[in-house]
Amino acid sequence: MYGEFQKLDTVILGISPDNEASHQKFVDKFKIPFPLLCDPGKKLMTKYEAFGEKKMYGKVTMGVIRSTVWVGPDGKVRKHWRKVAKAADHPAKVLETLQAAAE
Repeated sequence: MYGEFQKLDTVILGISPDNEASHQKFVDKFKIPFPLLCDPGKKLMTKYEAFGEKKMYGKVTMGVIRSTVWVGPDGKVRKHWRKVAKAADHPAKVLETLQAAAE
């Protein structure tokens, strides 16, 4: 599916508060074809509402909130998918949105 995003001239970046070594293990394990950025201070993640208060196992906690942000070539946010529930299905939904916008 990554190739389909590339055909649309899309740059994909992942971001988490984890360190570079942790990211490399994740990339190796899951064969991630795009860069993962480190945000140990969680500043960028907080700005895009990808880190904050969430419920986990019935408890309120602070943590990563799975999200996708589509930033256009002009630097403006085009769409923000917040609190992504099903990671496996999500890339297809994002791709569909990008393909529709390209038409």
